[in-house]
Amino acid sequence: MSEDLLRVEGLYKRFGDKEVLKGASLSMKKGETKVIIGPSGAGKSTLLRCINLLVRPDAGRVFLDGQEVTARGAKLHIIRSQVGFVFQQFNLFMHLTALQNVVIGLKKVKKLEESQARERAVRALRDVGIGEELFGRYPAQLSGGQQQRVAIARAVAMEPKIILLDEPTSALDPELIGEVLRVMEQLAMAKTTMLAVTHEIGFAKKVADEIIFMDDGSVLEAGPPDELLTRPAHERTRRFLSKISELYGVQDRGERHGLP
Repeated sequence: MSEDLLRVEGLYKRFGDKEVLKGASLSMKKGETKVIIGPSGAGKSTLLRCINLLVRPDAGRVFLDGQEVTARGAKLHIIRSQVGFVFQQFNLFMHLTALQNVVIGLKKVKKLEESQARERAVRALRDVGIGEELFGRYPAQLSGGQQQRVAIARAVAMEPKIILLDEPTSALDPELIGEVLRVMEQLAMAKTTMLAVTHEIGFAKKVADEIIFMDDGSVLEAGPPDELLTRPAHERTRRFLSKISELYGVQDRGERHGLP
């Protein structure tokens, strides 16, 4: 069996009196797509942020391609160049155009020449459906879906070993969600290694190799979509999925989210 690309061992994190992570663990191999689901406050976003050290865990270890990124003295700039991160609120530079938002990291982090950076940025933007007519627009001139696709292009252009996506559709209007999910599906089909926090169960059912259910700071269970969504082992998982089914109880909404 091939070695794990990502291995997370027993992460703990506390903010003041609140223990947000309580021994969370998971692993991924190259080319896999995994989706983390769970209730608000389960620690999902904190787990992602601990993986690329936007938040430092209080205990536990993270390994990327065999190297411990949580080790003392690990070089943050190298780690973060290998781990793409797509935020809920896009986090684009508002004073830079769509093209410049992708180019800047390639020049500053990857140290590419302007022509090389531009060529790779153009390719990444086109791959996520951002046409040349939008290259010169600033984030405020783009729709939310377009902004998030630029953010995904920015992550992909860096050619990271893994891309983390933190609820990438939750800040979008309903009609814009589909265009971002289609890009994520394309990445999954291209065997881009992705770990996504999302409530889009339909996306998870369609492309995830594994769904991970988190509750109260821990990974409660994990399994293939057909198994976890239809035959969850834990009562807590069943209750969570039932609530989602109630929320999208109308048939067409339920089908959109991949619910039975």
